[in-house]
Amino acid sequence: MRFAQPNFILFFFLVAALGVFYVWANAARRAAREKFAQKGVLAELLAQADPARQKLKTYFLIAGIVLCFLALMRPQWGFKWQEVKHKGLDIIIALDTSKSMLAADIKPSRLERAKLAIGDFVREIKGDRIGLIAFSGSSFLECPLTVDYGGFLLSLESIDADTIPLGGTVISSAIREAMRGYPAGEAKDKVLIIITDGEDHEGDPAKLAEEAKAQGIIICCIGIGTKEGELIFTQGEGGVREFLKDNQGNAVKSRLNEEALQSIALATGGAYVRATNAEFGLNFLYKEKLSKLEKRESQSRMSKLYVERFQIFLLAGLLLILLELITSETRQTR
Repeated sequence: MRFAQPNFILFFFLVAALGVFYVWANAARRAAREKFAQKGVLAELLAQADPARQKLKTYFLIAGIVLCFLALMRPQWGFKWQEVKHKGLDIIIALDTSKSMLAADIKPSRLERAKLAIGDFVREIKGDRIGLIAFSGSSFLECPLTVDYGGFLLSLESIDADTIPLGGTVISSAIREAMRGYPAGEAKDKVLIIITDGEDHEGDPAKLAEEAKAQGIIICCIGIGTKEGELIFTQGEGGVREFLKDNQGNAVKSRLNEEALQSIALATGGAYVRATNAEFGLNFLYKEKLSKLEKRESQSRMSKLYVERFQIFLLAGLLLILLELITSETRQTR
C-alpha cells in the first residue's frame, strides 16, 4: 500500500491530542462527581449510566476520525499500466557565456539574470521538451532535449563564464549546435531561443539562420544589455575585481547589438525581444509567439496508474461516527 498524500499524516497529532483530552476529561469528571455526592448516593444517581457504553462511544469516535484522516492520505494499492503521451514543443535555449555577459547593466549581471529567468520559465512550462546550449567562442550541448526539468535546471545551475574555454562570441556556432540537437526527420516547429548581447565576432549567423529555417527551426532572440554598454568586471588574482582589458590594455565595454539579433530572428520567422531588469521576455515570447505553434506528440511511454482506495476508509470512518451518534450511554432496561 502507498499513500498519494502522505503529508496528511500530521493530522494524527490531532488524534493524539483528542486521546489525551479524553483521559483528562474522564479524570476531571470523576473528581467532580465525588465532590458532588457521597459514594453510596452517587452509585444510586448513576445507576442508569453505563461506563462500558461511554467508552465504546469514545472508541467509535476516535476510530472514525482516524479512518477519515487515512482517507485524506489517499491510500492506494494495485495498479494498471496506462500509455501516456506528451504533447509539446521542442525548445532549445542557447545561452551566451562569454565574458561580455558579466557586464552588470542588467542586474546582478547579464549572465546571472538570464539564468534566473530561464529557471523561472522552465518551472512554468508543461509538456514541452527543452534543451540547453552554452556558447561563446564555441558551443556545447549542456542538456539534450528532455522533459526532465529537474535535470535541465541542474545543467543550467552549473553554467558560468568559464564553461566554454574558448573566448569570444560566435552565434553561428550555437545555431549549428542546435541544428544537430533536434531529432532527425521532424521538419517543422522546432524552436531555438538565443540569449545574448549580440556581439558576434566571426561567421555569418543570419546566413546560417536561413539554413536552420530550411530544417524547420524557428529562431527567437532575446537581447540582453544596453546600447550604452557597460564595462566588464572579472576576478583577478587574489579575488580582486578588475576591468576586462583588450590586448592594448584598454578597458572593454560591451554593448547590445540589436540589429544582428533582429536579422537572425527575421530570417526564420521568429521574434526578437529586448530583456530589461523588470521583464526578461521569455514568458512574453512563449505566450505571444511559441504558444501559437503546432505542438507535436512526443514519444509515448507506459506509466503505472495506482488504484485509489480512500473510499473504503472514508465509508468505514463515517459509519463509525454514525454509530457513535446513535449509541446510548445508558443501560438497556426492560
